[in-house]
Amino acid sequence: MLIGVNVPNFGPGTSPAVLREWARTVEGLGFDLLMMSDHVVVTPDVAEQYPAPFYEPFTALSWLAGVTERITLGTTVLIAPYRHPLLVARMAANLADLSGGRFVLGLGIGWAREEFAALGVPFERRGKLTDELITTVREAWRDEDYRAGDIPIWVGGHSDSGLRRAIRLGDAWHPLRQTPQVWRETLARLERLSVEENRPRPALAPRILLRLTDQPLADRRLGEGTLEQVVGDLRQLRADGAHAVVLDPFVGDPEETRRPDVAWDALAAVRKDFR
Repeated sequence: MLIGVNVPNFGPGTSPAVLREWARTVEGLGFDLLMMSDHVVVTPDVAEQYPAPFYEPFTALSWLAGVTERITLGTTVLIAPYRHPLLVARMAANLADLSGGRFVLGLGIGWAREEFAALGVPFERRGKLTDELITTVREAWRDEDYRAGDIPIWVGGHSDSGLRRAIRLGDAWHPLRQTPQVWRETLARLERLSVEENRPRPALAPRILLRLTDQPLADRRLGEGTLEQVVGDLRQLRADGAHAVVLDPFVGDPEETRRPDVAWDALAAVRKDFR
C-alpha cells in the first residue's frame, strides 16, 4: 500500500522555501506520494479554511518535480469544473512528462459556491462538468502528441453519484476525511454500486486526517487519535484492500502553516511505526 502526504500549499506560513522543505522532508521520510489541493479564487468561503497565499497546484507541483527525484506528485483534489478539459489534459500531460511519469490526477466536483460564481461556472452543473472533463481528458491523452503516458485518475466524492463517477470513469475512489464508520458504510455502497454498474470496483485511495493525540479518542475520524490508533487505521485500510492512503496533517487552523515541524514530527512517527 502506498502512503502519501497532502502538503499545505496555502496559508500565512507557506512560501516557496517552505514548500521546498516540505517536499524534501516528505521524500526523505520515504513517503510515496506528495499531493496538493486546489483553489483558483480565494473567495471568502475558501479563505475561511484555506487562506492566501494559495499556490496553484500544477505550477507548484511542476516546480517541486525539479527538487525531488522519486516521489509521485498529485492533486487532492483538482476542482474539475474550474478549467477547460483540454487545458487540464495539457497541463497534466506536461507535468507527467516533466516529472518522468510521477503524477496522479485527483479530481473532485468542488464545494465553494462563491468561487464558482467568481469564475462564472454554474455550481448546479458541477457534476456533469466533471464527467465531461474526465471523458475529454482521457480522449485527449490517446493522442500521442500529448506524451501523457499512464496517468491515473482518482475520483473523489461519497454520494451515490460520486461513487458511480469513480466506478465509471476513475482508476481509484478517493474519499476525504471519513470516520471509520462512514468509511465502512460507503465502501459497502461502492461495492454494491459496482455490481449494479457491472464494472469492477475501482482501487481504493482514501485521504485521511493526521492528528496525533496523547490520549485515545472514541469519537474520531480515520487518522485521528494516538499513534497506536492511527497506525491501526492504516493497517485496517491495508486489510480492506486500499491501494494508497494519503495523510492530511492540516487540522484546520491556518496558523499551523507557520509550524510545519509539528506535522513533520507526526509524519515521522507514523512512518517509523507503520511498515
